[in-house]
Amino acid sequence: MQRAGADGSAATGPRPPLDEPSAWSPDEAVTALYTAHYRSLVRLGALLLDDVAVAEEVVQDAFVALHGRWRRMRDPDRALAYLRTTVVNRSRSALRRRSVARRHAEAQPPPAPLPSAEDAVLAAAEASRVVAAVRRLPARQREAVVLRYWLDLPEAGVAEAMGISRGAVKSHTSRAMAAIRAALGEAP
Repeated sequence: MQRAGADGSAATGPRPPLDEPSAWSPDEAVTALYTAHYRSLVRLGALLLDDVAVAEEVVQDAFVALHGRWRRMRDPDRALAYLRTTVVNRSRSALRRRSVARRHAEAQPPPAPLPSAEDAVLAAAEASRVVAAVRRLPARQREAVVLRYWLDLPEAGVAEAMGISRGAVKSHTSRAMAAIRAALGEAP
């Protein structure tokens, strides 16, 4: 790998010794630190997080942050300490996110179980019985029930749609529901 010279051109010649990190370009410095310390930093993250995959992500992010900050570092000799601190802080953040996600998941009710094929058939059969009972109703009762319960209109809305009084809506709806219960064999 070539070093960048002070004027930005590629410098030739030997690389500075490892004990002089301030003379390294960001690419060289991060590469050298990565080669020497990646595994130990992943172990640190894995011990803090109890998850190797997340620890690897945290360490990668720490190296990316170091690369972006390299030229602004006051003391490049402290780069390893910076990396360790970054890994610890980002591990804490990951643990906080995990904790919040766990609490949020616990607060959610469990999903309702999907109906079995047998339940679906029974529900369809029951729906067919109800539809058949509604079809046997006199026209005004059928209209009142469909408008009230199928379209979920209030009594005033049903009365307006049918052109009758609210009292008549109550009467038609009550008689219709009694006839449906009787057809389905339910007690009033």
